[in-house]
Amino acid sequence: MKRQERIDRVDLMRTYIRIVEAGSLSAAARQLETTQATVSRRLQSLESLLGVKLLLRTTHAMKLTDDGERCYQHAKRVADAWVALEDELSQSDDEPVGILRVRAPHAFGQEQLLGPLTQFLERHQQLSVEWMLNDKNVDFLSANIDCAIRVGAEVDPATVSVLLAEVPRSIVASPALLARFPAVDTPQQLSALPWIALSTFYQHEIHLSHLQSGDTEQVAIAPRLYTDSLYAARNTAIGGLGVTLISSWAVEEELRSGKLVELLPQWQAAPLPVHLVYPWARYYPARLRKFLQLMREVMPGLGGMRHPVRQA
Repeated sequence: MKRQERIDRVDLMRTYIRIVEAGSLSAAARQLETTQATVSRRLQSLESLLGVKLLLRTTHAMKLTDDGERCYQHAKRVADAWVALEDELSQSDDEPVGILRVRAPHAFGQEQLLGPLTQFLERHQQLSVEWMLNDKNVDFLSANIDCAIRVGAEVDPATVSVLLAEVPRSIVASPALLARFPAVDTPQQLSALPWIALSTFYQHEIHLSHLQSGDTEQVAIAPRLYTDSLYAARNTAIGGLGVTLISSWAVEEELRSGKLVELLPQWQAAPLPVHLVYPWARYYPARLRKFLQLMREVMPGLGGMRHPVRQA
């Protein structure tokens, strides 16, 4: 009976952590896949157990009391310690269990990473992965995820960011489009062509460096289409809408088949860094540690990728 009581208290603290990090009882209920009434009842039980008021709530806002802030910090430490204990006692061979929630960019998550992910799940039979594809920046607290794969994004100092690989990029266009314009021999001549901009990485200009001389050029562009989709940029380029600067792995087959042509290959845009990002914690469960190990191993060897020049 005593052991069951301790487990109940840990669950109450986990619910409280989720309320604070989700920002409301209703959001916490959605993330915990339960009802708001259940979440509210757990909060009241924890407040009654501790003998203090943890949250001040109005119709539109929620604020932690001083006791609530102290409780949150302690609850985080207790929850981390409990997960560490469960891992250590139940899985002496460090076998990952439970659910790992990962966010990855759409194109990258659909093509490059599905093979390694499938092998990872086949290797670890007690693990499940929630594979969420989204190109936007991630808020770990509100999104309730464990880690994210980010391409080209700046490093957030509030998180742990592990540099895994770099993505070279190519300037490409269809032969039909190029036939309508004078030959392009210099970077500045690119400005005369219609463009398809990958708005996540560039919109009105691109920056290029010469592979041999190291000279740099800033080229103004006037896009016909702005998109955050790698697939949309590639497919409209194939259709002749415009030129695009795109991850090289996404157009390898099209360049081989002649559907697309690379322009000025001696002039290169900076490669995009690929990071695995996760929130700082005192303890990381085996499922996250094993996934990080997998990404370190496979990412640089994926088609069109390369080892980062900078050290992680």
